[in-house]
Amino acid sequence: MVPYIAVTEGIRITVRPVYLDNRSNFMERDFVFAYFIRIDNDTEEEVQLLRRRWVITDGHGRVQEVEGPGVIGEQPIIGPDGFHEYQSYCRIPTFEGTMAGTYLMQRENGARFRVTIPLFHLRAAAN
Repeated sequence: MVPYIAVTEGIRITVRPVYLDNRSNFMERDFVFAYFIRIDNDTEEEVQLLRRRWVITDGHGRVQEVEGPGVIGEQPIIGPDGFHEYQSYCRIPTFEGTMAGTYLMQRENGARFRVTIPLFHLRAAAN
């Protein structure tokens, strides 16, 4: 798994995508990809992840946007020098595509800021 990394205001996002061959169906044009996310708080204050926004682009250039509260039903609070990890998945109708996005974070003082989720590639033959 190739890691993709982006750092915004001391928050480091690391993504590792994986093609799930056993969950995909070539004949149905249904390709499933898992992605493993680690969010490191390299600052001296706690932050909370409030929202996520994904831009998913398939191999034909079709774009799907997904936005909502938290990640996998949680709005984790990440302490100074702490981290949060989770995994999720997406489905696209092509062998490859890309994902990228942002997290909306909040500092202890209530200030909000957006953190970049790096653009990463989804490739069915990558494993």
